[in-house]
Amino acid sequence: MNGRHASQAQGRTHEQRRRIAVEAARLISEGGLRDYRQAKLKAAERLGIFDEASLPRNREIEEALREHQRLFHAEDQAQTLRRLREVAREAMRFFARFEPRLVGAVLEGTADEHSAVCLHLYCDQLLEVEARLLEQGIPFETQTRRLRLDREASGDFPVFLFSADDCAIDVTVLPYDRLRQAPLDRISEKPMQRAALAAVQALLDDRP
Repeated sequence: MNGRHASQAQGRTHEQRRRIAVEAARLISEGGLRDYRQAKLKAAERLGIFDEASLPRNREIEEALREHQRLFHAEDQAQTLRRLREVAREAMRFFARFEPRLVGAVLEGTADEHSAVCLHLYCDQLLEVEARLLEQGIPFETQTRRLRLDREASGDFPVFLFSADDCAIDVTVLPYDRLRQAPLDRISEKPMQRAALAAVQALLDDRP
């Protein structure tokens, strides 16, 4: 009897995790939320689920997001993704001297109209990146971002935010010696997927 009840409880928890993941994916895709934890907490609240064990992992939300886009926004999402990758290519050419790498949703294929083009630049002189923007008269904002460098170490890194072709560009500047190893991905906790300019061009060439 206890075993059956435990199995039923486990099934309910699994179903609740799935419901929260699906709602969180909808909030991300249609509501513009970017933070996965915020999205799943808001989704749980909307569904009236307040059990911490029922909160899905980020990986589950990522899977639900891909499914949502495939079911409801396949054509529009494909066009948006291509446009963002084209903008990424031009931004990478602009920052070519800083060994740019594309990261995030635009690379992974889950980007939508709310997504920014996220780049990592590698440079030991932050003022050189700033000067590159200033010399072209590009207005920008600055902030910092904490990245996990490995399982034990994290660091705060400068970020430049600006727009190009009506797209948000989000540039994180890391020391040049970090080019050898990517920071950890917040979802998989493995080294972040990155792409150099040639790889981004290959993605564009593979699309009609």
